[in-house]
Amino acid sequence: MRTRLLTAAIALPILIASVILPLWFPETVWLFVVIAVLALAAGLFEYFTLTRKLELKADAGIAYLGAAALVVAFVFDAPSKAPELLLLTLALALIVVIIAETFRFQKDFSKLLTGMGVTVFGVVYIAFLGGYLIATRVGFENVPGLSSKLLLFFFAVIFGSDAGAYFAGKAFGKHKLAPAISPGKTVEGLIGGLVAAGAIAALSTRLFFPELPVAVAIGLATVMAAVGVLGDLAESAMKRGSGAKDAANILPGHGGLLDRLDSLLLNAPILYYFARLYF
Repeated sequence: MRTRLLTAAIALPILIASVILPLWFPETVWLFVVIAVLALAAGLFEYFTLTRKLELKADAGIAYLGAAALVVAFVFDAPSKAPELLLLTLALALIVVIIAETFRFQKDFSKLLTGMGVTVFGVVYIAFLGGYLIATRVGFENVPGLSSKLLLFFFAVIFGSDAGAYFAGKAFGKHKLAPAISPGKTVEGLIGGLVAAGAIAALSTRLFFPELPVAVAIGLATVMAAVGVLGDLAESAMKRGSGAKDAANILPGHGGLLDRLDSLLLNAPILYYFARLYF
């Protein structure tokens, strides 16, 4: 527990600084982008580490190329400014994977479909979904401060929900939520996480996000907290399938970056498209 808190005490101020510094120093907007790119790259590496344990024969080299192309598209806010570019990037990545894997497995085609599947899934799961955080950082600068407020709200709700679920589960947890996937998660923890998310959302509208009505903020936060739990369960299932307790040990007390990204990845497009529709 002490190691977990110490890691958070070091990592969270850096993350928060990368989110809020552009409010006063616009040129620092790229600090968050750099952190996000490094985190996604580490997450993709950890993902392929899990696939190697199952001998799934993913093509990491092709995956990194596809992920890099997607990141570039998100840096230019392709989902809004050039959605056809984003679709083209996905299509080209898929074409390259199909062609490359066809020749790669010509000595043993029995591994072809799994090789294609885990390669494509890694790129979509981490680079495509995670790329929406980058697009959120760079895509709303036409409204001063909006990108920073969106991201600060996002991380406050997600991390606050995780903390609420953890402490509620420790204090009151009796009923298992999904014991076959994650034995530690409880229904009481889920409820605690949802309540914490709603409370933090309401507080956020008071402290720094008055543009977002309280009812809308609570609704969005509740959806994000629920989706975050599902993302956490999905990543836990992947680890369980590969026989790993944590994706890696990069973050002492927290496991790997993929262990921290799980709830963020599924929520990133939700935040982005909510903001596009609402603002």
